[in-house]
Order: sequence, then C-alpha cells, then structure tokens
Amino acid sequence: MPFDASTTAADFAARCAADGEFRIAARFWTGGLRFERGEMAVGVSLLQGAIRSDAPAKGAPGVITITGPDDTWADLTAQVPPRLVNDVWLLAGAGRLAVDGDRVLFAQYYPAIARAIELLRPPVPQPAPPPARAAGSFDAPVGRYIHLDLGGQDHRIYFEEAGQGIPMLLQHTAGCHGAQWRHLFERRQITDHFRLIAYDLPFHGKSLPPTGPTWWAEDYRLTGEALRAVPVGLAAALGLERPVFMGCSVGGLLALDLALRHPDLFSAVISLEGALRIGGDIEALWALWHPGIGNEYKARLMNALMSPTSPEALRKETSQVYASGWPPAFLGDLHYYVAEYDLTADAHRIDTTRVGVHILSGEYDASGTAELGEAAHRAIAGSTFQVMQGVGHFPMSENPDAFLTYLLPVLDRVRAARA
Repeated sequence: MPFDASTTAADFAARCAADGEFRIAARFWTGGLRFERGEMAVGVSLLQGAIRSDAPAKGAPGVITITGPDDTWADLTAQVPPRLVNDVWLLAGAGRLAVDGDRVLFAQYYPAIARAIELLRPPVPQPAPPPARAAGSFDAPVGRYIHLDLGGQDHRIYFEEAGQGIPMLLQHTAGCHGAQWRHLFERRQITDHFRLIAYDLPFHGKSLPPTGPTWWAEDYRLTGEALRAVPVGLAAALGLERPVFMGCSVGGLLALDLALRHPDLFSAVISLEGALRIGGDIEALWALWHPGIGNEYKARLMNALMSPTSPEALRKETSQVYASGWPPAFLGDLHYYVAEYDLTADAHRIDTTRVGVHILSGEYDASGTAELGEAAHRAIAGSTFQVMQGVGHFPMSENPDAFLTYLLPVLDRVRAARA
C-alpha cells in the first residue's frame, strides 16, 4: 500500500495486523507507531502487542513518531529504494527523518518499525526457493577444531573446509561466524580450484572462549593484534603455503591489514567492503549491547546494510546469524572496525608485486561504502576494484549468485598470478 493521501490509519493498521513478522516484532508493545509526511499521518496503536485501528498521538506514552518530507518518504517507500536511503535508521542518522520518542524503546521495536515501513512499499518479486536436497545427503564442508596459542592462551578454533587446490582462509564479519560462507562451499567453480577454510574467531560461533582467564569479568574488545594472530596462526598450524585471504567487513579491513603487515605470508587478499578507515563514534553504537535491548535489534539493523533486491530468505538468514551471537561480540568487534583500524597513512606501502590486492564493494553497503572502497583502491597501487551492483554489506550470504559474477573473475586473476 502507498503512503499518500489515499492511505488511511485503518488500512495501515489492517496491513500490520495481517503481517506475521510485524506482529512478532511488536509483541508486548504498549503505545504505538506514527509516520508523518507533511499533513498526512498514519500509524497503529498497540496494547501489549494487540493492534488497534486508531493512529496514536505524537508524544503519547510508548509512541514512536517518525517525521520527514515528501521526497524522503518517496525514496524510502519506493519498491526498490535508492542506495543509502533504504532504511529508517540510515535516514535518521543522515538527518532526513526525525524520530520522536524514547531511544531505548525505538531500538527495542526497531524491527517492528522497519517492517511497518516495508509494508508501505510495493512488494519485490522473490525468486523460487532452491530445490530441496535429498534426505541424508551431505553438504560439502567438513568441520573440526584446532588448538592455537593466541596471546599466550590455548584456544580451540573451529573451522570448516571444502575443496582442493589453492588454500583460501575466509574471515566472517563482526559479531558473526563462518556460516556466512556456506554458499561458496557448494560452488564447484570455486572448490575445484581452491581449498576453502572458514574459521570462527574466538568467542564467535563454535570457537568457545579459552579456559583459564576470567574473560567474563572484562569488557570484550577485539584488537588488531588479536585479530591478525588468528589467520596467521591458522596458516602456520595447517601448513598452508602462501594462502589467499578473503574477508568481509571487519574481515575486509583485516585483508588490507594483512597485505600491509604480512605480504610474504599471503599470496593475495580479497577485501569485501574494505576501506582505509571506517571511523565514527563507537559510543553512538550503545544500543548494540544494552541490557534492555535484545539481539533482534542488531539482526534487523543488518538488513539496512543489504540490498532490498537480494532474496528475502537469504537476507533473513544473514540477519538470523546476528540474532544468535554472543551479545557483547558485535560491539566488541567494532572496536577494531571503528576505533582502531586506520591505514590512511600506510596504505601506499602495500606492495602488490608481493601480495595481490582485490577490493569488492557492495552498492548498498552504507558502512564500508563503495566510495570508501574506491578510495582504498586509489591509495594502493596495483590493486583492483569493482562495485558489486545490487548487493550490500554481505555479498556472500545475502546474494551469493550475484556475488559470484564478481568473485569468479578475481579468482581467475589469483590463479593466473600464482601460475
């Protein structure tokens, strides 16, 4: 349904009431949601999650009001919104929408708010689901644990691998784990030539915390030294000969970090959503770990970084991984991503005659933007760069088919360089 003069509060409430995703996200909410566009307003009132047909008053207890001009609402409620204006969180941060209401309540019910906005858009056609696999069949990867000495502590690091040929270490995004790479494991175009090894960082996925230190009494903060030690240690322990490294987001930054610091250990790095510096105020990300805000907030927030044209089922799968992670992990990982990492003064020292550098940036990524990726490419002589159209921050999991059209040519270059 559109958000224009023809939209009534009753119609909007009925759409929300009929939507299972909205009802689940709005559970226990007493108050309501109100959208204002010029003189127009629609909304829903809620009592313990039960939807009522009247639009709530701005400033009433438990009410979140979002206000913006015509052009902003037109972009936001288009069937395929333009890049960087596809989510209320992005637009509020850019000052194009005003949010009135308690900020903790906004974060608690952000999944419901974001879904309500989606209900104002014409639906995007979805691809047919893939055919079901035969019962009893196995996926390609095999998983196991290896012990690494990291910072003087014994760590059990979990990894999964599949394929043969050139070894390639795969680093997941902040707050996530190696399951993000599962689609690549099943692509023979890759595994016929590359031995894929996807690992979980300590405190992520199946890599449990070390036994010994009282880690539960300390704030978790991921540092560059600790992060670099994992792929470097894993390459040594597995006896990998000049492996390729591919990482996304925090892993995309790590790829360039490794190219600078370990050019003779890795034959090439592939930086997905990489940059010379992300920057920002990590204190502004307080809602990512707050005792009154659940993991659903960060899960839905990741949808803001994905393309609205990526298959819905895969976007939801990508978000689900965030909802199931250890609560402090995401914010702790962002210490490296936001506060510590900065190659602006050193990127020119990366020698691409010793280590190949390839940067791929998603069109819809509002964090490691295409502009940041291109700036990194310009600073690193001999690197390659391409914008991946129609994908966002998580190309390997949100739209693996589209991702492969950009990745396979890069892998061909990696193979040719090694030959």
